[in-house]
Amino acid sequence: MAIFGRVGDSRVNPCRHLGLFRVPKSMSGYDRVNTIRFVGCGRFPSVGDVELDRCPIQTRMHRTAFLRSINNILTHQTARRRLTTMATPYNIHIAPENVGLCRQSEEAARKASELLQEDLEKHHVFFNEDGFHNHIPHHILALFGTGAPVSSLQAGYNHNTSYQRPALPMHDTVISDLQSWDHASAYLGKEKHYPDFLRFFQREIASHGSESVLTTYLFSGTPAADDMLARLYAGFLHPLIQLMYGLEWSQPAIIAEALAQTAVHSATPSLKSFLLEAESLSRTNKPPSPLSITALLSTIRSSPSLSSAAHFSDGNKIRDGVLARARAEMLDVASRVSIPASSLAESTAQMFHDALYTASLAALAFFPAKHPKFDFFLIHHVNAAPVFATINKLDWIPEETKVRMLEWKVRMDLLQYAARGAPELKGGVLEGYVPKAGKGEEVVSRLYDFEDDGHAVKLARAALVCRELCEWYEDREWMVIKGEELWGRVFGLIVDSVEAPGPNWVRGCGFEEAWKVSACLFR
Repeated sequence: MAIFGRVGDSRVNPCRHLGLFRVPKSMSGYDRVNTIRFVGCGRFPSVGDVELDRCPIQTRMHRTAFLRSINNILTHQTARRRLTTMATPYNIHIAPENVGLCRQSEEAARKASELLQEDLEKHHVFFNEDGFHNHIPHHILALFGTGAPVSSLQAGYNHNTSYQRPALPMHDTVISDLQSWDHASAYLGKEKHYPDFLRFFQREIASHGSESVLTTYLFSGTPAADDMLARLYAGFLHPLIQLMYGLEWSQPAIIAEALAQTAVHSATPSLKSFLLEAESLSRTNKPPSPLSITALLSTIRSSPSLSSAAHFSDGNKIRDGVLARARAEMLDVASRVSIPASSLAESTAQMFHDALYTASLAALAFFPAKHPKFDFFLIHHVNAAPVFATINKLDWIPEETKVRMLEWKVRMDLLQYAARGAPELKGGVLEGYVPKAGKGEEVVSRLYDFEDDGHAVKLARAALVCRELCEWYEDREWMVIKGEELWGRVFGLIVDSVEAPGPNWVRGCGFEEAWKVSACLFR
């Protein structure tokens, strides 16, 4: 069925751009609609905005069914946030109403779209040859999502463009070769092929839609998809964070970036086999009553082999530390993670809360002797957490896949905690902390013009989302951060951490050596 939409004077193919069109079986005998014209419609056209030219749909019933099908594509559905005709695999379009936590202006939405588009076209995924990530998309959307003004969006972009590497050239032969995914192994894990994977996934999404492409390449459970899924959790969860912003803001171009970023990350045999083996052990030896995340963290802390497995001198504390020196013990702990499908929503909130609470207590591990500092690696596990709330809302992702992805996230949280030296998590220390920045959500605005690469405002935004998600569970035993007072301390702690003297973050909060890197960390 050839379907074209005319918006103003621009001729577009909504099937191609949206990737959401499905022809009802009842219409299979009608093979062509020459033109669909959207008449004076806004962002989300409806049946009343559609006119059909030279339409061969001869019965009122089929015409109504067809219009209803088109309406299902184009009508905004809050839970799923369907893609708009302006957001394509090649074009980023952020709408002011798609902001998440705060209201935003048309001007801010235009500016965010403009900056993200420029980044898409001009910059490489890594800003150096050591694989350090370009964080511009995260920074801009975290600012936009917390209500930052246009000036802050532009300032944040300007601060982080000077050191970005330009986009690398594409290789047309590689893009063609990727049409058979069996050939992908020759290119996976190689950053020079990022532009090839990006164009490949842009074309795939344009042809099949984001849902189908994500299902095929990440969620289908095939060996090839599992290989990509392991890469999604690599790189300190950066590909997962990129996917989060693409899904949450319904941007197929950012989803394509996330898939391309996933493809060029290395699925180290140790990490991939750890995730798959822990999953297999969990299914085989399903614990009768799974331990809470807090209990599993305590198990790691109290285990001599696990708490000392990573050394401060290790280049990669997961690969060279925990998985090299205490793999069996770590597998035993990770295999105890088992989430019933019936408790998916609450388990998601608990994962999010526990990641934030762990990071907050770890930031105060040496307080008051030293200034509070969040651990650079633990914050990524907080910053990635909102994606699971978004995934839970997507009815095209099977429930078993949602559970699987959440279990993998919890296992990665536990592994990262061990890799950071299993810092002591002192109960009550957060309750006694008095932030210099003040208490309350309003202190987050102090991060709008903070000159970093976006990690600070991302962490604050994640904490805001966490609070919103966890409000439903304040009567649960696992909920520790609750009430205006304690949440206010968390927001103040985040701001204090980056405004205090010394580096913005500590790297390896469980190692005393990490706190000695800069004398400024001492109070």
